[in-house]
Amino acid sequence: MIARRPFLKILGGTAAAASTESLFANSKVDFPIGACDWSIKEKQDIAAFVTAKAIGLEGLQVSFSTPGSEYDLRDQKIRQHYYQRVEETGIHLASMGMGILNQRPLATDPEAINWVSDAIDVMAAMKKEQPDKATDICLLAFFGKGDINGKPELFDAVVKKLKTVTAKAEDNGVVFGIESLLSADDHLRLIEAVGSKSIQVYYDSANSARMGYNIYEEVVQIGGERICQIHCKEDGALLGQGPIDFNKFRDSVLKAKYKGWLIIEGAMPKKSDVVDAYTKNYALLDQVFRSA
Repeated sequence: MIARRPFLKILGGTAAAASTESLFANSKVDFPIGACDWSIKEKQDIAAFVTAKAIGLEGLQVSFSTPGSEYDLRDQKIRQHYYQRVEETGIHLASMGMGILNQRPLATDPEAINWVSDAIDVMAAMKKEQPDKATDICLLAFFGKGDINGKPELFDAVVKKLKTVTAKAEDNGVVFGIESLLSADDHLRLIEAVGSKSIQVYYDSANSARMGYNIYEEVVQIGGERICQIHCKEDGALLGQGPIDFNKFRDSVLKAKYKGWLIIEGAMPKKSDVVDAYTKNYALLDQVFRSA
C-alpha cells in the first residue's frame, strides 16, 4: 500500500453531527475513505471493523435494517458494541445504509417509513451517547423492487412519505441520501418536491454511468452542497480498471465543491480477496484524490 497522509482531526474530537464545513475545517484531508460493510462481505456485522482496519480504511458505512435483526442499532447495547469497535480500531462510522428498502420499498411497504424514522432516532441517540463515534447520514436505497426511476406514481409516493419525517430529521440534524437510478434532473426534482435540507443525493459513480448518464457533468449539476456522500464504484473491476475515469471524476467532484467521505462499493473482480482488492481500491482513491 502507498503511504497515506495523516488523517488529521477527523476521527477524534469532532462530533459527527457537525456540518460538512466544520467537520473538515481543521483538516488537510477533504476526502476520508471508507467502504460499505456489505461490500467487504460483513453486512451488519461488527467484524467489519477489523476487516476495515486490515484494509487501511478510515471509515465504514454500516447496514441498518428491520427491527430485531442481528446487530440492530436500535438496541443501545448493540450501539455500545459499535462504539467499542470504533475505539479499538479507529474506524469511524461514516454513515448508515438502508439496503433493506430494495426488498421492502419505501414507496409501497407500509412499514418502511417507520424504519426511516427509527434511523433518525438511532442517529440522534448516537450523537447524545458518543458524539465523536456517531454519524448523521443514512443512505436510502431505491433499487430492485424499490426502483422509482420512470415510475411517477412511486416517485410521488416517496415524496409524500419523506415529507412525514423531514421535520424530525431536521430537528435532529440528520441527512438522508437518495441513492437511485434517477438522473441528476430527477434527483433535483425529488429534493425540490420534498422541500427539506434533510434530503440530499447519495451519488454512485457506477450506477449512474450504467444508466448512461454523464457522471462528470451530473456531479457538478447536483452540486456538492446537495451530495451527502459518494460511492466510488466499478462493477466487476477494481477502481481505475473499469470504464470510469476517476481522475476526471475527481475534477468534477472538486468543481462541485464537494468535501466529504468517499465510500468504496463493489469494485471487486470475481474470486478476488476482499482485503487485497480493497487495499488496492483504497490506494487508487488516495492517489487520485489526496496525492494529486
